[in-house]
Amino acid sequence: MPRFYCPAPLATGASIDLPETVAHHLHVLRMQPGDALTLFDGRGGQYAATLADIGKRRASALLGEHDPLDVELPYALTLAQGLPEGAKMDWIIEKAVELGVARIEPLAARRSVVRLQGERAEKRHLHWEGVIVAASEQCGRNRLAQLAPVTDVGRWIATPCPAPRILLSPRAGGSLADWARAQGPQALTLMVGPEGGFTAEEEDAAIAAGAIALSVGPRVLRTETAALAAVAMLNGLWNGM
Repeated sequence: MPRFYCPAPLATGASIDLPETVAHHLHVLRMQPGDALTLFDGRGGQYAATLADIGKRRASALLGEHDPLDVELPYALTLAQGLPEGAKMDWIIEKAVELGVARIEPLAARRSVVRLQGERAEKRHLHWEGVIVAASEQCGRNRLAQLAPVTDVGRWIATPCPAPRILLSPRAGGSLADWARAQGPQALTLMVGPEGGFTAEEEDAAIAAGAIALSVGPRVLRTETAALAAVAMLNGLWNGM
């Protein structure tokens, strides 16, 4: 059944105008009045709905029963990702959402090839929010992952964080799997560098600020692989899948 995000608060029995992007998608799918669809507003749960009217750029629906379905992880995972080049960040965000990450914090690191500031950063932020919405529609999540603005890694490290910060580094002696087994399920932040990783100075600063340096295995993973492998590992060990 087609499933879409609507930012306006939803309520059983309400008749709502759907966002233009959703209306266009429904038109492409050749849906007709009376067809069933599922809507969610990102605040938890989803609604059975019936398409009431449709045009090329407009559509309305009647909301039915609310389903409190919640597929969120029982522990909040944050991904602090050093900005990679090209479309790799889109891939990372999409897959992180599918795996249940609750918050994504893009970091401008010294080895980041991409530099985002001003209007360019705002446009990229809006694009990434769209990636989060599309991934949530596809994977069945009813709460949208939060997306922080791009932040300089030094400023980010200096900002206190109540949950443990795990610095993924191929140079670390400890194992993320061993740490996760010993500590058990909990909220935490995974730090992943861009291509080439964080510099030694950035890693030292993170560790000095309380981050725990750990490795995901004996092989050096690409930036678009490391975080996803780590999240999948935690979900497997903590039964979050």
